Amino acid sequence: MSLKRITSHQAKEKLSNSNAILVDIRDEESFRSGHIEGATHLTQENLPLFLTSSSKTTPILVMCYHGNSSQMVARFLTEQGFEDVYSVDGGYEGWV
Repeated sequence: MSLKRITSHQAKEKLSNSNAILVDIRDEESFRSGHIEGATHLTQENLPLFLTSSSKTTPILVMCYHGNSSQMVARFLTEQGFEDVYSVDGGYEGWV
């Protein structure tokens, strides 16, 4: 399955028009310094719980700093059976 990418504008629309989840994979300090309202901080520590407790059909928007690392995580989540996963182009820097 190919990687799906989404612009920050499209991501904002998807978040307001669906039950999509925005996951922020930046480090703890960066997340604490500022993050998008409602974002879930996805870390190696809480990843197992996220994988088992999240719906595989809910759209997931993955955000990092600039949109590079999010592509790897989006691929990983797709490989884990999540059906509607996007990497947010530009990441947090492109959003704010």
